[in-house]
Parts: sequence; structure tokens; C-alpha cells
Amino acid sequence: MSPSKNEHDDFPEFEDEQEITFTPHIAVVGRPNVGKSTLFNRIAGKKLAIVDDTPGVTRDRREASAVLGYQAVTIIDTAGFEDAVGERLEARMRAQTEEAVKAADVVLFVYDARAGVTGLDEIFAEFIRKTGKPTVLVANKCESRASVPGVGEGYGLGMGEPIEVAAEHNVGMIELNEAVAEALQGVTPDADQAIDMSEAPVRIAIVGRPNAGKSTLINHLIGSDRLLTGPEAGVTRDSITIEWDWHGRRVQFHDTAGLRKRAKVQDKLEKMSTADTIRAIKFAQVVVLLMDTRNAFDKQDMQIADLCAREGRALVIAATFWDVIKNRSEMMEMIREKAGRLLPQLRGVPVIFLSGLTGKGVDKLFPAIERIQIDWSARIKTPDLNEWLRQTVSRHPPPADRGRPVKLKYITQTKTRPPTFVIKSSRADSVPESYKRYLVNTLREDFDLPGTPIRIHLRSGENPYA
Repeated sequence: MSPSKNEHDDFPEFEDEQEITFTPHIAVVGRPNVGKSTLFNRIAGKKLAIVDDTPGVTRDRREASAVLGYQAVTIIDTAGFEDAVGERLEARMRAQTEEAVKAADVVLFVYDARAGVTGLDEIFAEFIRKTGKPTVLVANKCESRASVPGVGEGYGLGMGEPIEVAAEHNVGMIELNEAVAEALQGVTPDADQAIDMSEAPVRIAIVGRPNAGKSTLINHLIGSDRLLTGPEAGVTRDSITIEWDWHGRRVQFHDTAGLRKRAKVQDKLEKMSTADTIRAIKFAQVVVLLMDTRNAFDKQDMQIADLCAREGRALVIAATFWDVIKNRSEMMEMIREKAGRLLPQLRGVPVIFLSGLTGKGVDKLFPAIERIQIDWSARIKTPDLNEWLRQTVSRHPPPADRGRPVKLKYITQTKTRPPTFVIKSSRADSVPESYKRYLVNTLREDFDLPGTPIRIHLRSGENPYA
């Protein structure tokens, strides 16, 4: 018998009538360490961006939905503006910030009122003025009288009256709302800023070790250099969410910081980045684990895969840097053998071979994501499950408990995402883990759920449906 699964919660399909929402984009900009991320978190109402006293913590643009100026907006956190050119990391960060300004409808120019206006503030202010964007000047860190001289200096930036705030202490937010509401008057968002909100997005976390090519892959998928990339390890610090449309399906990518071995994570910022990545995994529906093909399934890769399995996330393995591999057929066979041997708890997990740099093999990624997401959301009818249980137990009964037989009475599915089942048994505590693994693997094989994390709980008690 090979029962089939049914009643899938499929990828969302959009109806003819779609709820299209236009929201103004507001960029929070300024030089490093003026409190942009603190203000971003305050406006968003959540601690989304990593905040630290170290300058240059934020590197990528980060977006969040918020209410500002008494309306729904998309708020954008940016890297600190630095006077750098060329291929240096600071120069690439500056380019990302400039792109955010160009895409924004309103700019919040933030400076540190305690430190006063600096030369870098003046250079950046000149750039902002030349764009012609509606701008609100924000004098941050105004929680004490030490900020009074700096507030006065703000008038010299040619951006109007500074709005005095202290983002960390929630001071001045009413005045900021008023100023933004005035700046938003007459702003009409571009059509390409429309977001279809009729269906919830498929949340996809891209994870892996540092320098596995996570940001490069997402940039290739969306067709733009949206994320900061480079040869330096650990370029990405925050978990960055990017909305995308794939064949009419709303998708959210979560680019994450690379995960290293716990013993090597000593730096405070890296600890916060690691926590951010783990949080992204927990809230994702599908996790794409990028492994460097040349050194795949090392200890850290295995720990990440195990975390995904324990959290019940649907997993796709992407073997990257495929463009530099010469003996591809031999490598492909070896990687797949390792996946089956080293990840028995995710037997049949899909493995895709690709290069985020050249795009080779990337077209196979989304069909694999779609399949695993469908299986992860599968619901199986109770009669099919109980017929499967009867045949499975008859082929291989559970071991007896001190000479007394263990009976598995009936099974039902209690939830999806991941598929979770409860089996009522006469002696549930006596069923060994090895037999539970047998049940999971047999169910996965018979109902065609390859690579899907499956949870089976055994409970003692009578059948309430009898």
C-alpha cells in the first residue's frame, strides 16, 4: 500500500482581485553612530535592527512596515554615510545608502545634537539637498541640555528647523510625526512600490557559514545589487527582509549573517548577529542552507541543519560555488550520499547545485522550495493514516515491554507545518526511540514526504473517537 497525501496548504495563489497597497518609503540616513537604527526601531515599534555603540554596525538597507506621519509607511534603515570611494567596504556601504535615498519618498536626515554638526554631516547634507527629496532634519540625542548648541548648529545644514528627538528615550516622536505628515503631503508613491497584501508571503531564510554566498544568491534572484556583498567574511550583520514576487507569488527573503562555531563567536556584535539569524530560522517557513561545495557538511553545516530539523523548518540544501567545480558528476554523487547518510532525520532532503555568482543552477531552487513547502504543509486524512498504521505495525510490531505486547491503537494528524501526528498506545513510554524513527521514516516514505521534518508523539489513553 502506498497512500497519497492530500489536502495540501499549497503556495498561495492570487485571485483576480488583489489588495494592492501603496506605502510611502521613508529613509533614515546620516553619518555613522548618530542613532539611526535606534530611531528606526522606535518608529517600527520593535527591536529589529542591531544597535551598538560601535560605529558602522548597520551595513545593509533594512525595511520595516510602520506608522509615521499618521499613515502606514515603509521605513528604511541605512548604513552610516562615509566619505569613501572605490571598492572599500565603506564605499560599497555608501552606495547602498545613496540608493536608499534615491528610492525614498521622504528622507529623515539624522545628526547627533550632542556632538553638533560635523564636516561629514555637511557633505552628506549637500548630497541630500541635490536630490530634491522632501527632507525632515532630525536632531537626535536631545535628552539633556548638552544638545542645545548642536540643535542650533542644525539650521546651518539648509534643511529647515531641526526636530528635537531622543529616540532611545522616546522623546519628540509626536513632533516628528507632525513634521513627517507635512513632508508627505503631495507624495504619490511610484507604482513599483505596490505590495500585494492579499496573501501572506512565503518566508524563506537563506542561511549558512560566513562567505557562503547568501547575499550574492539573493541579489541574483531579485535581479539587482540590493544586498551588500564582498570578499570580506561577515559583511552581513542584520537579518535583512526583502519582498519579492515569483510568478505571482509573494515571497519574503531573509538574508542572514553567517553562523560560525559557537566557540569562535566572542565579539558582542557577532553574538547579536547570530541571535538574529537563529530568530530568522525560527520564523521562516523554508530554510535554504548554503554549503560551500568544496567543504560541504562540515560540523557547522551539520549544526545548522540539525537546528532547522529541531525547529521543524522545511529545508533545502544548496551546494554553492558550483561554477568552480570540475568533476561535477562525482561531486554531485558524493554530496547526495553525504546528505542521506549524515541527515537521517531529514531523509530525502532536496539538494540543489548552483552558483549565485553566475546563476548556474539557480533556476532549480524555487521548484525545490515549492515542493518542500507543499510537503511541509501537507495534511493526511485520518482513515489513510490508520490504514497505514495497521499495515506498518503488522510488518514490524513494536518491541514488547517486559513480555507484554505494546499496542499502537490509532493515529491522527494534529497540525501541519511541520506535519505532526499523535499515536495512542497502550504503553507509550515503553516505545523506544529507534521504533519512533522507524515510524517517522516509514510515514515519510509511504506518503511521499521526502526531506520533510515529521513529528510523532505517542500518548497513552483510550480512543475518544471509538
